[in-house]
Amino acid sequence: MNLDIARKIELLTGMTTWVLHPRPEVGLRSLVLSDGPVGVRGTGEGHSLLFPSPSAVAATWDPAVADRLGHLFAVEARRHGVDVVLAPQVNIQRTPYAGRHFECFSEDPLLTAEIAGPLVAGIQRHGVAACVKHYVLNDSERDRTRYVARADERALREVYLAPFERVVREAGVWSVMAAYNRADAYGDDSPMTAHAPLLRDVLKGEWAFDGVVVSDWMATTATVGPANGGLDLVMPGPGGPWDEELLAAVKDGRVPESVIDDKVARILRLAARTGGQPTPVFGDDRAFLRELAARSTVVLRRHPGGFPAAPAAVRSVAVIGPNAATPFVLGGGSSVVSPRQVVGVPEAFAAALPHAEVTLARGGDARVHLPPADLASLGHDPEGGPGVARMRAFDAAGALLSSVTLAEWDGWDRAVPAEVETVELHTVLRLAEPGDYRIELGTVGRFVLRVDDVVVASGDEPAGPEVFLDSSVNAPPGRGADLVVHEPRDVDVRAVLTAIPAEGFGRVVRGELRLRPPGPTVEDEIAEAVALARRCDLVVVVVGTNSDVESEGWDRTCLALPGRQDELVDRILAVAPDAVVAVNAGAPVVLPWLTRAATVLWTWFPGQEAGAALADVVLGRAEPAGRLPWTLPADEADVPTPRPIPGDDLVLSYPEGIHVGYRGWLRAGAEPAAPFGHGLGWTDWRYETADVATAGDDDLAVTVQLTNTGTRPGTEVVQCYLEPVDPASAPERPLRWLAGATVVTAGPAETVTATVRVRRRARETWDPAARRWVVPAQALRARLGRSVTDLRLTIPLDA
Repeated sequence: MNLDIARKIELLTGMTTWVLHPRPEVGLRSLVLSDGPVGVRGTGEGHSLLFPSPSAVAATWDPAVADRLGHLFAVEARRHGVDVVLAPQVNIQRTPYAGRHFECFSEDPLLTAEIAGPLVAGIQRHGVAACVKHYVLNDSERDRTRYVARADERALREVYLAPFERVVREAGVWSVMAAYNRADAYGDDSPMTAHAPLLRDVLKGEWAFDGVVVSDWMATTATVGPANGGLDLVMPGPGGPWDEELLAAVKDGRVPESVIDDKVARILRLAARTGGQPTPVFGDDRAFLRELAARSTVVLRRHPGGFPAAPAAVRSVAVIGPNAATPFVLGGGSSVVSPRQVVGVPEAFAAALPHAEVTLARGGDARVHLPPADLASLGHDPEGGPGVARMRAFDAAGALLSSVTLAEWDGWDRAVPAEVETVELHTVLRLAEPGDYRIELGTVGRFVLRVDDVVVASGDEPAGPEVFLDSSVNAPPGRGADLVVHEPRDVDVRAVLTAIPAEGFGRVVRGELRLRPPGPTVEDEIAEAVALARRCDLVVVVVGTNSDVESEGWDRTCLALPGRQDELVDRILAVAPDAVVAVNAGAPVVLPWLTRAATVLWTWFPGQEAGAALADVVLGRAEPAGRLPWTLPADEADVPTPRPIPGDDLVLSYPEGIHVGYRGWLRAGAEPAAPFGHGLGWTDWRYETADVATAGDDDLAVTVQLTNTGTRPGTEVVQCYLEPVDPASAPERPLRWLAGATVVTAGPAETVTATVRVRRRARETWDPAARRWVVPAQALRARLGRSVTDLRLTIPLDA
């Protein structure tokens, strides 16, 4: 390799936040990385396609859909000039409280792998690298850079490492991201960026991974341990612990130069894999995203008289709920992308039913924080520019460096030049409506907020790169003042923010101006919604979570819908018992009214085609073929896995072992609101017969005949579970576990044959003493059906 050691080491840290160093003399171009997993944001400002959340993709239970979405990932990556997409996330949904639950696929390792593998293959087929994350046991946001995850070896292998193993060995993923947390495994409790047994021995050794191991952003804080432990690339750059320190460690023998050569070779291999492919084409991407959002919708309950509604008979539609007014289309944090357009719910129903009157009633605001100020309507540049506000930058001496008018000022996470010390954001709000207002600034770090030249709030707490790694940066509390307006007037608002030194992220300012204008109370809005529901033919209520509830950076503290949404649903059902209730949320929430509603849909974070997909489902234009990839609790007290809170010693224990998700529910004997795999669709199915035969490589092929007994074409997910004939036999097993699934379609009265592949691994357990996979001499049977508890057929298997 025609590079000296200093130039080799330079390649192992990012040149910028998202771009790697080029080295033309060895044919290495700059590689560009970008966040996923709901689109490809790129490295600058601009719009991106917004996909349904990963949990929604998993709800299709369809590897072919995942492969097709991978193709679209590659198209978007090429459009943004991106070589490596930081997706998918294959961590297990261990607990519904986890903040990034919505970014993961499932609580089951097999279903996670069955969706992640084709997604990775679909991306990489077109010369774009997937970066599977976060390796491993990255299951809590609280203290995520400090806690030590402690799972027993069987749980580690059979549950948490299993999806990574499949994606590495079968999909051949080109990049893996090492997580923030530490892991207590194989006699080592190092951070994952330096965990030699899991990175070097398991990932690179046992699984023969030949790609690049990249650190999560700012996760690497040491030099020698990560270098010798298997990490290949530190992000972001420039600087960091692999700058001059790594060069010194090589020169004094603490890190062999051969280790550096291996890392450089992996980066060169990644560059070769992502170069030279023709630009992929996709077709109608919006139509596909609309189809995917509709298909992933889960029918939790279906009207006993049949559904969907007959569009021709609908003359008036009530669209009700906070999430009908503002759909929550993606969770918060690093996965955020900015779509050019989001299809709203009222306009989608109006377009679908041009002969009907469509009316929206919000039914109250459910956000925890005040809403962002509507500067597009209220804000003006105080110097008369064409924008909604003015931004001025100052150096440490207070000298003005720049002054520009802004076209928008919503949420902030803006990089500023190194010489900037403070940024003043200045707007004039023209408040025409008399009444009581509340104005706040949501921010972190040092700030001053002035209203009409009076300081109404300030903060003197310094902030650094840590704010990007905890909850404070994602949804900071607002501080401000009440404001009484007696007659229309202008209000001068100035926020001075001190730039945050964020290491590899540069210098950053963050601030969101929030405003609560005068208006009806929540009680007034609920009463208005009830009155509307009473007089309309079709009532669609959309409730759910929002950006103050589900986000990277913190774990949830409860599973209730925020605000008074449960009360809203109860009062609507009292006057419109046939109302369709759609739940727009990523992770489980408790629905106390579920059994009283005729039709309940789970719509996930549906992406940019949110309203169109919901209208398609409700009006029968698309089949809601989704099946739950996790368990929906009926009572929070029944959740078998506790909130992910590390102890005082920063140890996050996994006492449930292999009994994760629905396995824990079965062991506890608790009754959920809806079981893993549940979903009714718009038709019914009868399971007729089943048979089993051996397949290649010691796999099994389970064939099932089933008939669509309904009046509509439909899609069924045939699920195969294994269970021990004697639950007390050794070794300990879950009472039941997913072994395979397949998707079939059929018309009314049509009988079809479904074949489910049951891999040998589904019958294996990990033997910690022998350090290998074994098939125990234990009698098993296969159970076939529509969910983990709705089982229709049973087949005995040989021991």
